[in-house]
Amino acid sequence: MARILLVEDDPQVGELVRRYLEKEGMEVFWARSGGEALGRVFEGERPDLVVLDRGLPDMEGLEVLKELRELDPLLPVLLLTGRADEDSRVEGLLEGADDYLGKPFSLKELLARIKALLRRAGKEGRRRFGPLELDLEARQAFLEGEPLKLSPTEMNLLLTLVQAPGRVYTREELLERVWGPDFPGSERVVDAYIRLLRKKLKDDAQAPRFIETVVGMGYRFLGE
Repeated sequence: MARILLVEDDPQVGELVRRYLEKEGMEVFWARSGGEALGRVFEGERPDLVVLDRGLPDMEGLEVLKELRELDPLLPVLLLTGRADEDSRVEGLLEGADDYLGKPFSLKELLARIKALLRRAGKEGRRRFGPLELDLEARQAFLEGEPLKLSPTEMNLLLTLVQAPGRVYTREELLERVWGPDFPGSERVVDAYIRLLRKKLKDDAQAPRFIETVVGMGYRFLGE
């Protein structure tokens, strides 16, 4: 699930964009001012992409863009602007915007441009569950921004669990999906690897953030 930081002071536009992107499966954080947006990013809530309105009540959108670029040069930024002249659009690109979209705009075009930027940034194959982020294409996991050193089997087990958050997988199911139907080991192998995975995820079995034990049934991943 891509995390989008929407920086827009117009309540009608902001609400419309937020609802549309959430309906398309994105996680949207809506900031009504440049200061609020920068506060989120500086506090560690790094999004996968920023949709930034150029006209904000507290500071010019290009000022926000400049500070974002200093903090994270690789963060994709789509600039929204009501200024139709070519000089204004070029100025935004030169200041570091990855793309721009003029107001008024089509929600479908906005979504298409967002997806294109995410593809270029390699973010479409990512899913986030709170502090845990998974890069599905690279088969890499990150906890609070730091890469996790998971074995291939641990990664296969984690990816199996996150396929359907909230669904209970029995030990038998997990054994077959992760190790294969001809694996000679018992279901105790699943329990052992769950313990290893929890340790690396810093997950407390008594108060789990990610993997919950369902007594008498199996395990489920807590998430979306």
